[in-house]
Amino acid sequence: MGVYLNPGNVDFQEVLNSKIYVDKSELIQYTNSVLRTTQKYICVSRPRRFGKSMAANMLTAYYSRGCDSREMFQGLKIAKHTGFEEHLNQYNVVHLNMQNFLSKTQTIEQMISLVTKAVGRDLLRAYPDVDYLDKTILTFMLDDIYEDGQVPFIFIIDEWDCIFRSRKNQLEEQTKYLDFLRDLLKDKSYIALAYMTGILPIKKYGEHSAINAFYEYSMTDASPIEEFTGFTEQEVRRLCEQYKMPFTETKKWYDGYCVDGVSIYNPKSVVEAMLRGKFSNYWTKTETYEALKVYIDLNQDGLRDKIVQMIAGEKVPVNPDKFQNDMTTFHSADDVLTLLVHLGYLTYDEQNRVVWIPNGEVRQEFINSIEDGGWEPVVQAIRSSERLLQATLSGDAETVAELIEQAHQANASILKYNDENALSCVISLAYYSAQKNYTLHREMPAGKGFADIVFEPNRNCDLPALIVELKWGHSAEEAVEQIKRKDYLDCLKNYTGEVLLVGVNYDKEKRHTCRIERAVI
Repeated sequence: MGVYLNPGNVDFQEVLNSKIYVDKSELIQYTNSVLRTTQKYICVSRPRRFGKSMAANMLTAYYSRGCDSREMFQGLKIAKHTGFEEHLNQYNVVHLNMQNFLSKTQTIEQMISLVTKAVGRDLLRAYPDVDYLDKTILTFMLDDIYEDGQVPFIFIIDEWDCIFRSRKNQLEEQTKYLDFLRDLLKDKSYIALAYMTGILPIKKYGEHSAINAFYEYSMTDASPIEEFTGFTEQEVRRLCEQYKMPFTETKKWYDGYCVDGVSIYNPKSVVEAMLRGKFSNYWTKTETYEALKVYIDLNQDGLRDKIVQMIAGEKVPVNPDKFQNDMTTFHSADDVLTLLVHLGYLTYDEQNRVVWIPNGEVRQEFINSIEDGGWEPVVQAIRSSERLLQATLSGDAETVAELIEQAHQANASILKYNDENALSCVISLAYYSAQKNYTLHREMPAGKGFADIVFEPNRNCDLPALIVELKWGHSAEEAVEQIKRKDYLDCLKNYTGEVLLVGVNYDKEKRHTCRIERAVI
């Protein structure tokens, strides 16, 4: 057993010893199915704190010949599957965390040399009697060992993309690193499986990637291993029951990542909330958080408009296909938005090709990032939102009209003024604080049409529902009458109680009026 070759199962045992462990061992069923096939090259990209290293340690413990892990896995789901015994502790595993090597060197050449020395030392210790052609060339040593004993290698590389994050503009060094990985892994008979984890998908440059043999599983396309991206809803429900935490509140704080149709929760945050017994922002503020403000301030291709829409709770269209999988090449707003998906600040619906802010925890990070520097109208609307909500609930139509007019006029420089969609966005932004207790629905099917904005109270909330109808060049009274005439109350099928009918109108002089009526269903 070495440091990098067949390092054993100690790291995964620590995971199993933790107060909360969610069994993701069936990932091994998938990796077993691709051993020694053309799909044996796997690159998994996830945001920080989404369980990448845990999975890498689990695979190491399962496959490594340096330990006996039978008892460790016996109580896990994978133990019930065919092939569990066949592959258990049967491979030479090389487990590398590239960040550790990068942090100890100044250049890529030095890093590659250090990796070669570290793995080469373990190989020589484990196989001293092999007739090596050249002990300074790692691929030759691996070939010689495989030919001598026919035991294939599994490479598990964590933080594979660290160079693209820490040395963003050093393209020559990035290319050398990719060429090193290609030479080490691609088309090598000694490889049974290559499993890499990182935040970014594989870097594209020129016409193709230097390691294009890899199958990529990312936050924009994770099938068929999407359930291993984070915690599923069923897993979170069980944790909430065990720790007596409200599931509805947990969902609001940490759910919202849509990965190939599967609802995924941030595992780091869920674990912290369960153990601490309270909800807060537990997502570690790393270098990617520091960069969030830089990216959203770019305002490339109307990016700022889209950020405002998402803070207001809306979804915006995106094309992720041209993203170059790095943190510097941005030709459009789509490139920036796609990067934010990979960093965990947005989520992506592949079917509808839209992105949005996944949950309350991440939305607060966006608010923190816009509190100064050119976002003042948006921030002011958010700060006034609690007053607006209270005025609405108390039936103070005059104050409601005044606050909506202020928000609308202040943000007219960002969004088109005489545009109902833009007004809907402003309304959603102006009612930002309502998102704590309400679920917002835009253009909700109802009765004989579509209600512009519906605020449906969350479960265990005793506040009334709100239906907001918007008009331009008519009257607030007509807006309320339309709610009643077209039976918009029908949209609240799962709600009984008081409903506030809120009509908002503005005219050519940009004056806003409001009418509020009460109903009961």
